[in-house]
Amino acid sequence: MRTASRFLIAIIFLGVVLGGIFGYKFYQFGQMKEMLSQPQPPAEISATEARTEKWTPSIKAVGSIKAVNGIKVANEVPGVIETINFESGDTVKQGDLLIRLNTAIDEAAVRTRRAEAQLAEQEFKRISDLLPRRAVSQSQYDESKANFDAAQARVNEAEAQLSKKVIRAPFDGTLGIRLVDQGEYIATGTPIVEINMLDPIYLDFTLSEKNLQSVDRGYSVIATVAAVPEQEFGGEISAINTSVNPETRTVLVRASLSNPEKLLRPGMFATIQTLQPNDDDVVTVPRTAVSYNTYGDFVFVIEENDEGALIVNRRSITAGPTRDTRVAILSGLEAGEKVVSKGLLRLRAGQKVNIQDEGQEKQPQEASE
Repeated sequence: MRTASRFLIAIIFLGVVLGGIFGYKFYQFGQMKEMLSQPQPPAEISATEARTEKWTPSIKAVGSIKAVNGIKVANEVPGVIETINFESGDTVKQGDLLIRLNTAIDEAAVRTRRAEAQLAEQEFKRISDLLPRRAVSQSQYDESKANFDAAQARVNEAEAQLSKKVIRAPFDGTLGIRLVDQGEYIATGTPIVEINMLDPIYLDFTLSEKNLQSVDRGYSVIATVAAVPEQEFGGEISAINTSVNPETRTVLVRASLSNPEKLLRPGMFATIQTLQPNDDDVVTVPRTAVSYNTYGDFVFVIEENDEGALIVNRRSITAGPTRDTRVAILSGLEAGEKVVSKGLLRLRAGQKVNIQDEGQEKQPQEASE
């Protein structure tokens, strides 16, 4: 009996403890339910208005800078470098002397050929004087003339060989780093120095075949490079390839850019915008107003409910190209409608809002991506 009484007391005690715990939890749940049932205060938001702007349509691409003329100067004949007449980085004109090879043997060969030509000329003149008097045959005359012509040709050959020992700039340009030293023996075809014509300069890029009808010679382009990110380089399309690459379905396009400060160098990677001649009217909003989503982009439009309070509703849109800090809206939004410009992640459809800040962005300059 005593054991049963103790067991009963333990059960009653346990029931009281558990009852107290469950009662407290039930009280907390009720308080939470009451709190959630109360209306949420309006969210503070920043708002902006969709507006119509004139944008220049453009096609974005990437490409490489290429010199109008750019080569590594090399020698046509072997020899020992006698003099070097330039320094790395010099600006040169076409015909300026770069290096001179040792010409002692070649000069001697020229003198020999000239002496031979002089002798052949004297022999030809003597036979020419005798031919009218029939003192020599026609065949002797023909032979002496051929000998004279051959001797003169050998002189020209020796002089040409001698001229190849003097290497000059093939065009106006800027030199790179010197690759040879004075007194060095260089074999045929040894690179001596790189020379590039830097102003103007070419920009080669490719466009998809679907954009081929949207570009033409003379269209303006704007290029930017990582080396000078804050500066834009203007130019125009100078040539479009006559065929489409069958593997990539792209066409090669070349633009000519002005480069007076020589900031652009061959081999640089560039981002290009090809501008079309006519402007379009587009509806735009700030980039921060658009939520990009795998299942479709959207904005939160600010509207009034039946009670006159401001609420936000999610609306699907088709976002287009970007320009500076704004996005073109191709469909889903009209000019003049107000949208939330910041803090989209904490909003839900139908939520009441208060406009804390109504942004007035500056009108951007005429350019587009």
